[in-house]
Amino acid sequence: NDCILYRKEYADMDACPECGLSRYKPNKSKEIRKLIPQKVLWYLPSISRLKRLYRSAEHSKNLIWHETGRVKDGKLRHPADSQAWKKVDYINPEFKNEPRHLRLGLAADGVNPHRSLSSRHSSWPVFLVMYNLPPWLVMKRKFMMLSLMISGPKQPGHDIDVYLAPLIDDLKELYENGVEAYDGFKKEVFNLKAMLLWTVND
Repeated sequence: NDCILYRKEYADMDACPECGLSRYKPNKSKEIRKLIPQKVLWYLPSISRLKRLYRSAEHSKNLIWHETGRVKDGKLRHPADSQAWKKVDYINPEFKNEPRHLRLGLAADGVNPHRSLSSRHSSWPVFLVMYNLPPWLVMKRKFMMLSLMISGPKQPGHDIDVYLAPLIDDLKELYENGVEAYDGFKKEVFNLKAMLLWTVND
């Protein structure tokens, strides 16, 4: 019923504390079989993948392009020229002073994996996009990170925040404390931070 995720304090529970529904599908046969969850969320941790990107000298150089390669003539050519980006720089000068800190966008939408227009099945992928990159790389497949896959058959609706919890925990960690990462371009260790700047939804 989209009440909770079985993680943290709920990890060992067999029934939902909110609605009482069993965590697992009922076993109608008498044979012993593996317990099958009612619903599954796939979460692909973001922090380790972001750190891995910085280990590559080429990717690390591209991730500071907004500071080193962008034409700064007052025209809107890149998200770094936007008012939202500049407001973040004004509010948080410490974040601005390290060009390796990431500005992220989050995009989510429902897809029908069965290719049938009449099917009511809806799965929801959630992507993270890195806006530090040059415009011609931002939407390349290798830089668009699938973070969550919310399984169907129904859309999460107003309860999508329940599913976003693991990603939000990672984003809070990246913004508040940062993580130690190795820069393959500058050959040094630094504290990597990230901020969610935009969300894209229909």
